[in-house]
Parts: sequence; C-alpha cells; structure tokens
Amino acid sequence: MKSVKKVLVALAFSEYAKGTFNFAAQFAQCTDAELIVASVINSRDVESVQTISAMGYEVDGSHYIQNIKDERRRTLDTFIAESGYPPEKIRCLFFVGNPIEELLKAILDQDIDVVVMGPKGRTDLEHILVGSVAEKIFRRSPATIISYREEKVAERLRRRIERRLKG
Repeated sequence: MKSVKKVLVALAFSEYAKGTFNFAAQFAQCTDAELIVASVINSRDVESVQTISAMGYEVDGSHYIQNIKDERRRTLDTFIAESGYPPEKIRCLFFVGNPIEELLKAILDQDIDVVVMGPKGRTDLEHILVGSVAEKIFRRSPATIISYREEKVAERLRRRIERRLKG
C-alpha cells in the first residue's frame, strides 16, 4: 500500500467546513502527511458580480475575489489555530474557476494521495440541478477520497437507514 504523504482537504466554507478541516487534520497527523487546504471561488459567482457591476452597481469582481479570499483565510487561520496541527505542515491554495476542474487539477498538480471533503457544499440547489462537486470528484479523482460526515448528519443518516431496514 502506498504511504500517504499529502492530504488535500477541499473546503467550500459551509457550515461543515470546520468539522471537515478537523477530520482532515487528524487524518494527516495520523499519517504524518502534509495537509493542503484547497478552496475554490466559483467563477459563476464572480461572473454574477461582474454582471451586477455592469448594471451600474458599486461592486467589482476583483474586489469580490479578494474579499472572499480574505474572509476564508481568517476563518482558516482560526481552524488551524484550534486544530493543534503544526501550521508549517499546512499549505493553503485558493483558486477561481469551476470547483470540479480546479480540484481535479490540484489533485494532479500537487500529487495528492488522499482527498477529504464533505458531502455538501454551500447549497443543495446545485446538487439538484447538476450533481454535487463531491460526487463528481469521487467519480473522477485518481486519489483516494474520504467523505467526512459531521455527527448530526451521520446520526440523521443512521436513523434513515434504521427506518428503511425496519420496514
């Protein structure tokens, strides 16, 4: 079995981000791996901001991107400080683009061994329309994927399975 040297955690900074990060940090610590945090700012969001700007509103895409990066970096710094994982073994990558394409490129470019991600990003709507990023990464990634389950979600899934088994 190939040893795990690089763990990538994909964060959309949803309500599950902290749990996903903490799980990835614990996993990376167990394998003494480098932890790489990847966050993708969806280019569709940037295009929406640029459309609004073209209508005369006081917003622009480059400031939007920088504000999102700054906000995510502050949140991530808190996660890192609280995790106890050595900050020198963590790298953070921010991308702008299609989340699926950017994550797959990062997996190849960074020679990732294991990817940790949650089953849900920021909304349920995208999953209904086109399928989730997690699903597509799971099907296409050359790296092993670990799908993190936050405890409340895991409990809800346990109850759903138990109901189905009973009847």
